[in-house]
Amino acid sequence: MPRTLIRKNPSNFKTLPLHVEASPEGLCYQSIGKPQNFSQTQQRRKQIQLPDTQRFAVELANLGVSVRLTLHWQNRDYWVLVRQRRQDRGDVVLKLISGYVPAQELNLPLHTAVQEVAEECLLETPEGWLGGRFNDTWLPAPYADALHYREALPFVLTPQSGAARPVRCANLQLLERPRAYVHLPTASLQLIYDLRLQVPREAKPLSLFHVDERLEGDQLVARLNRTRPDLYLMPLEDGHPRAELYTLKKDRLLPASTRGVYLAESFARQEGWVVRDERIRWKDWISQQGLTTPKADTGLQRLTGKARELLQMARGGLRK
Repeated sequence: MPRTLIRKNPSNFKTLPLHVEASPEGLCYQSIGKPQNFSQTQQRRKQIQLPDTQRFAVELANLGVSVRLTLHWQNRDYWVLVRQRRQDRGDVVLKLISGYVPAQELNLPLHTAVQEVAEECLLETPEGWLGGRFNDTWLPAPYADALHYREALPFVLTPQSGAARPVRCANLQLLERPRAYVHLPTASLQLIYDLRLQVPREAKPLSLFHVDERLEGDQLVARLNRTRPDLYLMPLEDGHPRAELYTLKKDRLLPASTRGVYLAESFARQEGWVVRDERIRWKDWISQQGLTTPKADTGLQRLTGKARELLQMARGGLRK
């Protein structure tokens, strides 16, 4: 049975609309108008059009932030994806860890991104849940009233190299160089930070869970469902993704089906500063990336491989 971790009043959240100017050399955003609550922001997130994807000036509903999180665990790297039922768009996708940037953090969206990791990516060991640090700064423990966090063995978040084109908030350049795009279907500006999460070697056996807030009536509710971890790992090989998905339970990687899976728009094709799609099918993204889906590793295949090895050994013995 899902466990309720926290309840919030959505009216406490405020953000601001944006004025965005873009050119082939860079993008600049700044807040305009009055603070908007969650409901008012949703009403502004409607389809827009931009005839020029490289050079434009436009007003947008909000600033969103995502994290392309690379998890380093047992000497392997994995991208972290989370499952979300998007109530405003009526679909279910695998997406990057993400959230809305509140008004007071528009000039420091990295702070929002780091907090989203702490809220959405939960790491459990038999001794308790792992806290985290961003470089030398401790992350919040958002569910400390409901979960036992370990005082030792924090995971460590560090920034990775960012995008080539600069992004500015008014006159302030975002030093971490997030990737930026304007999402036309939701009239929003989205920033994607590249972060790396190092799991301490002693943290085992490890399980991973995703927790996300859902609007239920007049409250935002976060629940933990152990039967549906909803956090997926995509293996990387030489920095490139493999067409595989896994969940992690007690140090065991469990293959996850990709049948019928959609990825959120951050995986869709970007033209200049613009993304036009709501989502992209897994198999279409695999094709765009030039990846091949691995064949199923069945017991018969493993047995056949072992038999082939034994036959080769026997032949080698006969030659002697």
